[in-house]
Amino acid sequence: MMSQEQNDLITRTGPKDPCGKLMRSYWQPAALVDELEGARPIRPVKLLGENLVLFRDEQGRYGLIDRHCAHRGADLAFGRLEHGGLRCAFHGWLFDATGQCIETPAEPKDSKLCQNIRQRSYPVVEKSGILWAYLGEGEPPAFPELDCFVAPGTHTFAFKGHMACNWLQALEVGIDPAHASYLHRFFEDEDTSTAYGKQFRGASAGSDLPMTKILREYDRPIINVEHTEYGLRLIALREIDEERTHVRVTNQLFPHGFVIPMSTEMTITQWHIPVDDENCYWYAIFTSYTNPVDKQKMRDQRLELYELPDYKSRKNKTNDYGFDPHEQQTATYTGMGTDINVHDQWAVESMGAIQDRTKEHLGQSDKAIVQYRRLLRQEIEKVLGGEKPMLFLDEGNARSIQGPATMDGIGPTRGWETYWMEVDVKRRRGAPWIAPVPKEIADNVHRLTAAE
Repeated sequence: MMSQEQNDLITRTGPKDPCGKLMRSYWQPAALVDELEGARPIRPVKLLGENLVLFRDEQGRYGLIDRHCAHRGADLAFGRLEHGGLRCAFHGWLFDATGQCIETPAEPKDSKLCQNIRQRSYPVVEKSGILWAYLGEGEPPAFPELDCFVAPGTHTFAFKGHMACNWLQALEVGIDPAHASYLHRFFEDEDTSTAYGKQFRGASAGSDLPMTKILREYDRPIINVEHTEYGLRLIALREIDEERTHVRVTNQLFPHGFVIPMSTEMTITQWHIPVDDENCYWYAIFTSYTNPVDKQKMRDQRLELYELPDYKSRKNKTNDYGFDPHEQQTATYTGMGTDINVHDQWAVESMGAIQDRTKEHLGQSDKAIVQYRRLLRQEIEKVLGGEKPMLFLDEGNARSIQGPATMDGIGPTRGWETYWMEVDVKRRRGAPWIAPVPKEIADNVHRLTAAE
């Protein structure tokens, strides 16, 4: 358990909050590129508690500025895109992508009022299907050389979804290897050949055993947590028998992301972005190491659950997340259908808008949660002391963070320590794009053996 003060420290991300200062040290997903498609590329955005408006001007430049006009506070999300910027519909004040006011048409012709008017603005870059914003001070950091940023656009797909809860409890479900054996338990296994685009539905690498069977029947994983340059590495071991062990390697990507295997051919890199302290979005980039991603199929699958334009789930608290007691008795552990996003959403939203951690009781299976919270407090203190936090990179060391490696497969009970590395390296070397091999992995794998 922790005190209320400690819980507030690690959950609240407003401009004046210590954790908010930490979050503003990093690029944040602000919108999907898809959201600014169409004839009117303007989108209201709430990010880290700040009300903003995102737009693309006629020259293709992105702007992210305060949502309320510097004149008299009208809503710029209803503005007009013209003459090189976003024009307020109230009195016609025009702002360019940097927030500079360039016209005040209701003023006298010789007025120079606009020269001294600047709307607060933040830089925006496009990367792997997501528009990223930097809300911090000074020069923004460089992007690490993650697989999802290195892979070509043909081999990545980005999507998002809303959760009505604090960002931290949404993130923590992704660094909890034990929950998948319960929350995502299916009582019967499906044909794994139809598992494309669905997590935990395919076969585990190196076998024909469905992941649903492994999670269901081997539900007490041994969890190892390792500290890395990018956050944490989690290794969950489920011993099948004396000769075989299921190995799942996932990663916590500081400050609020994780990288996990989705299938033998695809990984998910996912961030949990505070809208405010009681809402967040997850943004995910799916990266393929084999064939180009079937983007239309992936998008159609997810739009069965998420409604546009806000990417909110059709299954939610108002309809009990589709809960069916008969299904819970006969088919799934939750009784909430087969989409694991619904399971996760119920779990984290049911905790309340901000989980009260003063009442929780953690066990051995929560060791990654404990380590992450310590890391989070440590990096918050760094920023408060004027230091740069971990993973704040400059161009000179951006390539120092690569990968990271993930794995989901059945290997030798003795020798799993190198087996997962070999599987990861083999996949990278076989990819149709140049997938970098992280140095720490390359140093430990000189040849392919068990993974072959």
